[in-house]
Amino acid sequence: MNSAADKLSNTKLDKKRPIVTKWTQGQHRQDSIMKWVFVASAALVSAIIFSIIVFVGMQGIKTFQGVSPLEFFLSTDWTPGQNKFGALPFLYSTLLMTLVAVVFSVPLALSGALFMAKIAPNWMREIMRPATDLFVGIPSVVYGLIGMTVIVPALGKITGGIGYGILPAAIILAIMILPTILSISEDAIRSLPTRLEEASLALGATRWQTMWRVLLPAARPGILTAIILGMGRAIGETMAVFMVIGNSPQMPKSLLDSTTVLTTAIVKDMGNTNYGSTWNNALYLMALLLLVISLSLILIIRIVAKRSELK
Repeated sequence: MNSAADKLSNTKLDKKRPIVTKWTQGQHRQDSIMKWVFVASAALVSAIIFSIIVFVGMQGIKTFQGVSPLEFFLSTDWTPGQNKFGALPFLYSTLLMTLVAVVFSVPLALSGALFMAKIAPNWMREIMRPATDLFVGIPSVVYGLIGMTVIVPALGKITGGIGYGILPAAIILAIMILPTILSISEDAIRSLPTRLEEASLALGATRWQTMWRVLLPAARPGILTAIILGMGRAIGETMAVFMVIGNSPQMPKSLLDSTTVLTTAIVKDMGNTNYGSTWNNALYLMALLLLVISLSLILIIRIVAKRSELK
């Protein structure tokens, strides 16, 4: 009796055990290999990014061997021939240009996102969304060429000046970052639950009040993410800005004064410096500032996304 009971229990246990075949063993082996491939790829990418930050940082910090931090960050005199490296005009112009570009771009992008998400019929959206995404694929030099041949002369005729400065650069950047902000904002609005809109309309709110007071606040995390990504694109843009900003190393007094930002200063001067010189190290330090600003924007995106998840 005991032997029969043991056979019965063993048979039940065998039925519960998964059947391991050569095919499943091969699949497990492939899964294990791909897992380590992905881990190695992630580690390699992290190591490359970390190496770039360390190299640029170590090279940039050497600037302070010949220039004091106060002079570099607070001085407005950039005269490398006299060993004067004040980068305040570049940093100020970068932040001002980015802010103006965002001010120009955000209202248009949010209006377009609301229109395509809640107003436009499906057939129109199917046409407008790909058309908007096409702007992302246009090379930046094309934007710069249009700005140099159309926007700069137009501003020169209107103001009576040369037309170069932060304003034309901000206009070009506003057009360049518009598709990014619009696409992400539209996705954020369309992903909202329909019950929010239905509840607002049921309470007597108009369609405009629903979009302005309900949908936009509810989609705020996604919209902020879109704006921050657009700012990152604007801060890192080089060629289009280089062609319309004027490239004078001075503190701008107005939006139509010729000036220089961090990216264009690096491009303009890097070919004229010797590696290891104070001038060269100052350019690496400006590159480090760009990396720090970009990493800060990514960190802000993470914080915004985390707060939205907690809600």
